[in-house]
Amino acid sequence: MYDGIIKGGRWFDGTGAPSSIRHIGIRDGRVAIVSAEPLDETGCGTVVDANGKWVIPGMVDIHTHYDVEVLLDPALSESVRHGVTTVLLGSCSLSAVHVDPETAGDLFGRVEAIPRPYVIEAVADHKTWRSAHEYVEALERLPLGANIASFLGHSDIRAAELGLDRATRHDVRPEAGELAAIERKLVEALDAGFVGMSSQQLLFDKLDGELCRSRTLPSTFATGRERKRLNAILRERRRALQGGPDVARPQSLVSMAAATLGIWRKPLKTSLLSAADIKAIPAIATIFPVVARLLNALGGDFRWQHLPVPFEVYSDGIDLPVFEEFGSGAAALHLSNQLEERSLLLRSESYRRQFRKDYDKKYGPRVWHRDFFDAEIVDCPDRAVIGKTFGQVGMERGGVHPVDAFLDLVVEHGGKVRWRTTISNHRPHVLNRFAADPGIQLGFSDAGAHLRNMAFYNFGLRLLRRVYEAELAGRPFMTIEHAVHRVTGELADWYGLEAGHLRVGDRADAVVVDPARLDGSLDAYAEHPAPYFGNMSRMVNRNDDTVTAVFVGGTYVFGNGKAAPILGDRRTGRFLRAA
Repeated sequence: MYDGIIKGGRWFDGTGAPSSIRHIGIRDGRVAIVSAEPLDETGCGTVVDANGKWVIPGMVDIHTHYDVEVLLDPALSESVRHGVTTVLLGSCSLSAVHVDPETAGDLFGRVEAIPRPYVIEAVADHKTWRSAHEYVEALERLPLGANIASFLGHSDIRAAELGLDRATRHDVRPEAGELAAIERKLVEALDAGFVGMSSQQLLFDKLDGELCRSRTLPSTFATGRERKRLNAILRERRRALQGGPDVARPQSLVSMAAATLGIWRKPLKTSLLSAADIKAIPAIATIFPVVARLLNALGGDFRWQHLPVPFEVYSDGIDLPVFEEFGSGAAALHLSNQLEERSLLLRSESYRRQFRKDYDKKYGPRVWHRDFFDAEIVDCPDRAVIGKTFGQVGMERGGVHPVDAFLDLVVEHGGKVRWRTTISNHRPHVLNRFAADPGIQLGFSDAGAHLRNMAFYNFGLRLLRRVYEAELAGRPFMTIEHAVHRVTGELADWYGLEAGHLRVGDRADAVVVDPARLDGSLDAYAEHPAPYFGNMSRMVNRNDDTVTAVFVGGTYVFGNGKAAPILGDRRTGRFLRAA
């Protein structure tokens, strides 16, 4: 009777409704029955015993940069193994729908820390599409492991229509025909089922390559008129704008947030980056919920995106993306492909003087806390410094300024100096408040990007652990049912996707979680080589005893740290079109 059965688990349907012990029968890729009584297993190909475990809908990751990786490794196993069965591409104004391979490399290489040569090669080798419809068809020909949905990147369509050079010049405005063509590209993508458009105004995201190196992304050059016309299309079609305001220019946040308001018109579904408890500006954590409540009370449809775990980042030497936010850091990253020139720069006293000045500026909008006493060295050829902060190293070397201690080690050892720090989401009580706030969406994993800087593939499991531990301690801040809803059905419903629920008739995207293994293994550091990126050792998460089974489209694809043979060999996921 059934292709698969998940028996005896604590079942969550993804709506926030009370959970219960149930047996789930799967047929033809969908949930055929949810029964209080055991099911007949005769002829069933896959039976999973979920006794003592939770059975939840597959989680939804609303912010990834898998646009390149999906072409090279469509299984997307780093997300699937942690119970994520639906991912959204096209974040931060970046997508690979319309741009040529070289431009894709320039867009993704530095902003998302994906090696530029592999971006160019991947797009050149796999691109058969010339439109959003053809892009969707190309994705559906791949052996997708997870389901895919997508934004269309504003920088993508702007660069494709104007050329990267003209798209990143302040003295160039699109001609009437060019702007109309940009609009047509957005309309066509929405017709193809894209969930909306992403647009970035953050000025420390910089281009790679040589032609336009260190210019900001094309979307940051769009005029208010251009953004308004594109927003009008999204508003009329009830699709979402994902935006990234510039933290150094509050007016960009105000304009992007206020666009949601629907006075005498439909509200614009708007999701902005990001609600974070930033170490550098702790007071700002109180503002995010207030802004969302105010805008929604005035008739908007507004959400902040939020990573519901501590934002811990790693860096090899000076190659940390947040260094782009201040002049001396951006100058060093500008020379990331000219290592000899960079080394000379880092030795220069005038450069160091500027870096110290930037470092000592502790006020004003910023992301990095600028505290080398809060930056631990985790690896270095000089074993004596491992486990210490750069500030401590400076003190041990006769009171050297922390900046000079950092630069001395980078000059001597380059990228072999590996260090880490937490830049935001460090206070548990603020994380708990954000996790339960209806104006905040939980996601923002950046999966597929920043491969040497961070790994948040298991963010949903880490949220469930925090909620479960609070419940066990008698200090609950939300129910487990609510937490499951927050990372499944709530997100799918807002973006109009057929995902995130586990009721009769729903797609059988299901995850079996062992609550006893929602433990410290979720925080463990791990690396794994990515063969499609030249065997780069990427940061990953490895807590394989926590997720014991993952189904996508009714097919068992992963469990207990091992992929099923079908994963990445035959298509189990599909492109989900926005309703």
